[in-house]
Amino acid sequence: MKIKMDKMFSQRLLRGKTDKTFIQFFRYFLVGGFSFMIDFSILFALTEYFNFHYLISAGVGFICGLFTNYFLSIRWVFVTRTISNKMLEFWCFVLIGVIGLFLNELLLWLFTDVVSINYLFSKVITASLILFWNFFMRKILLFSRKPVYE
Repeated sequence: MKIKMDKMFSQRLLRGKTDKTFIQFFRYFLVGGFSFMIDFSILFALTEYFNFHYLISAGVGFICGLFTNYFLSIRWVFVTRTISNKMLEFWCFVLIGVIGLFLNELLLWLFTDVVSINYLFSKVITASLILFWNFFMRKILLFSRKPVYE
């Protein structure tokens, strides 16, 4: 019985459409982890191998992660849409991401230049904080049960 319950729970957690915030956050955490790997890899490669300043590398990586995050989020994480126009939804998603990018750059600079933490460790701390901003703003503004806007 317990194995069957665990299997049912894991299937709900990973498959099918859901409006349950806990399951969406879990999925968003996985999507965010994958997007973070892309973001982090670009940050590292541009800084270490191409000698870009770490804040420029972080911006490029963040934007690449943002696009990855959007496409995976609309396919697997969020079901309900607040905005019916997909292009408008995308640009609102990007706007939330741009605010996240600003926070990313600010916190990355703060942890790296002010607190003197290595930029890669600073990125891990920063990404962990911004994960919550991005999820909850997107969930509330774009993917909730509010009335659909054109």
